[in-house]
Amino acid sequence: GDPGPFLGLGLCSRAWLEAALPSLLQAQEEAALEGDELIHADVRSDLCFSGMRTVLVDWNWAARGNGSFDAAAWVSSLAPEGGPPPGRVLWGQPELAALVCGYFASKAGLGPPSPGSRVREIQLTQLRVALPWAAESLALPPPEPPGPR
Repeated sequence: GDPGPFLGLGLCSRAWLEAALPSLLQAQEEAALEGDELIHADVRSDLCFSGMRTVLVDWNWAARGNGSFDAAAWVSSLAPEGGPPPGRVLWGQPELAALVCGYFASKAGLGPPSPGSRVREIQLTQLRVALPWAAESLALPPPEPPGPR
């Protein structure tokens, strides 16, 4: 697809993206999604409510699959909320890191899906964590910022 919306976010240079993209795409393709575990597919803290116990809500994407996918999708939301970086919570899953990064990279630069929606803002926040995590997980150089315009 067109990298323009992603590059417009200013998270990396075109040169870095062109060098890293083959590895990111290959890893994404190799992500193991199959499994027999019940997965939520959209775990975020704003969907967890605590009282006497924590309850995860909004199960409209529920499916069977690799339970590590939920962890991979969730860890990019922890650091912006004061939690640990993704690599300290979930390690040894570079393919899932690339998959999560690719999802947020493909969405965050697009316009809002509906008026007043904050979903792109949330996706961008998670992408700011997921991109360096995927690069580190795949032993790629860190994303380099774009040059002056």
